[in-house]
Amino acid sequence: MNRLNALYARWIAVLDWLQAPFLLAVRLYWGGNFVVTGWGKLTNLPKITGYFASLGIPFPHANACAAATVETLGGFLLLIGLGSRIVTVPLLFVLGVAYATTEMPALHALLTDPDQFTAATPFLFAVACLIVLLFGPGRLSVDAWIACCRRKKAEAH
Repeated sequence: MNRLNALYARWIAVLDWLQAPFLLAVRLYWGGNFVVTGWGKLTNLPKITGYFASLGIPFPHANACAAATVETLGGFLLLIGLGSRIVTVPLLFVLGVAYATTEMPALHALLTDPDQFTAATPFLFAVACLIVLLFGPGRLSVDAWIACCRRKKAEAH
């Protein structure tokens, strides 16, 4: 039984070690994708405003600016791991609006056809945000670096 416990402990140690690179990969990939999509909106605001108006979104220009800014700035912060657990909240809100407007059939199919819901564009973005919201940005992030600096400063005093 001791050998089994030792194997299990090693397995957990390997998984713990893999957590930081996994969270880094999630943040880099999805944060980068948010930046690209947000920047695309920022640089094409008239087109995005018209699209938002066609969806019946109120104040289409203001909401296009807001969504583009949240995606670009939020994506960048997610990418570097700064304010990660805070920035995922507005990103998730933007994704919720996307589901409620452009992906309404997928949203309605949540209980009847989950495959349609999970195939919608916002789904994986939302999963990435939820991973970072619930587990944090990991040790390879600006948030972790700041926390480390604060700990060292507190220990020095």
